[in-house]
Amino acid sequence: MKIWFLTGSQGLYGEDTLRQVAEQSQRIAEQLPVPVEWKPVLTDAAAIRRVMLEANADDECAGLIAWMHTFSPAKMWIAGLDALRKPLLHLHTQANVELPWSTIDMDFMNLNQAAHGDREFGFVQTRLGVPRKTVAGHVTDPSVGERIETWARAAKGLAEVRTLKLARFGDNMRDVAVTEGDKVEAQLRFGVSVNTYGVNDLVEAVDAASDADVTALVKEYAEQYAVAPELLGERNESLRYAARIELGLRGFLEAGGFRAFTTNFEDLGGLRQLPGLAVQRLMADGYGFGGEGDWKTSVLLRTLKAMKPGGTSFMEDYTYNLTPGHELILGAHMLEVCPSIAAGTPSCEIHPLGIGGREDPVRLVFDAEPGPGIVVGLADMGDRFRLVANEIDIVTPPQPLPKLPVARAVWSPRPNLRTSTESWLTAGAPHHTVLSTAVGREELTDLADMLGVELLVIDADTTTERFTKELRWNQAYYRLAQGL
Repeated sequence: MKIWFLTGSQGLYGEDTLRQVAEQSQRIAEQLPVPVEWKPVLTDAAAIRRVMLEANADDECAGLIAWMHTFSPAKMWIAGLDALRKPLLHLHTQANVELPWSTIDMDFMNLNQAAHGDREFGFVQTRLGVPRKTVAGHVTDPSVGERIETWARAAKGLAEVRTLKLARFGDNMRDVAVTEGDKVEAQLRFGVSVNTYGVNDLVEAVDAASDADVTALVKEYAEQYAVAPELLGERNESLRYAARIELGLRGFLEAGGFRAFTTNFEDLGGLRQLPGLAVQRLMADGYGFGGEGDWKTSVLLRTLKAMKPGGTSFMEDYTYNLTPGHELILGAHMLEVCPSIAAGTPSCEIHPLGIGGREDPVRLVFDAEPGPGIVVGLADMGDRFRLVANEIDIVTPPQPLPKLPVARAVWSPRPNLRTSTESWLTAGAPHHTVLSTAVGREELTDLADMLGVELLVIDADTTTERFTKELRWNQAYYRLAQGL
């Protein structure tokens, strides 16, 4: 994916000045923290509209950064901005960091007037209602660079979801509400295509995996994980079947161009095990996943993994520690937690599973790496999609969990468990989430702005009173914004 760098000016200044504009613009582009494709300086409406249309048509263009080096009369930008369908970052910067006070003359002022030109550009963006991110400061400032990188990651996530294909093996878990949703609206709003495939279509791919490929993959497991002795001995066939599931599932997804998928323990067809190890490893390789047919969480997971690889997993809030002053959330799932969040080397184990009615499944078991993170859920509210995020601190479990044979994460939600859970429940946010230590609040904010989707954040400053008011304001705002 590429980011285009646009520079605005006008023909009034003459060729010598425009050459300086181009040279300084290229130097700024070279100092950006993300690779960009520099475009020639724009000085008239026709060229501006043309470059915007070219950006729309280029699947490799994830977004545009625009800077008004001099004064670029903003009426020239109206047609182009109105046509633009890619994310836009307005960079408010200038060529120099420090003013050369003793030598400033009017030539310098005419050349270096981004403070003037960017205000004109800002006005027309606001007048047209153009969604964008504005970042002010010199590109050598680390904080400026970090915000540009954050926006670029969100733009990459948007580009991913715009072309994402998701395969659902079976339907949703019966009688569950929050995993349902409007797939047509999701394709209109996000771009993702969600379609169902029979589980036995997957079974055919699983059964077709060669013994040689299974043997090679089992060897890979032994090299990467602490494999339980019984899986290398008397229960080796279970490990081989888990490898066969991975080969079949991976091959099915690759052949169909799918980068996200769902499974459902109530609909396993001819599968002998609920896919556990296979799902965990595919998530580690960047695939989106949702349990019980939860395609929305799968879409969200793949989008965040596209933004920044590693440190992101499918998750579910399971149970609480409610000891006053030591409140914690224990998150896990039946089997499917991504090893990209693991602390240390996961162990590969086999244990019974009380639901699904199949053979004991193989899975990776580990604790999540401690540190700051975020959990985010996507819900269909009927008239719109809603993202809800909670900033958290992942901690080491206060005590060992020797009888819990699944991967898990323990965290302290901000600002505290009571406010966090009351706000989450009031927002109608889902029980399936995406937990990430790689992507944070600002990336989610940028992504939500690009998608035009509601985002509610529960953080250290949240109170239930203010959060409830925000929900009410949002209800009015998003209904008005979408039209009557």
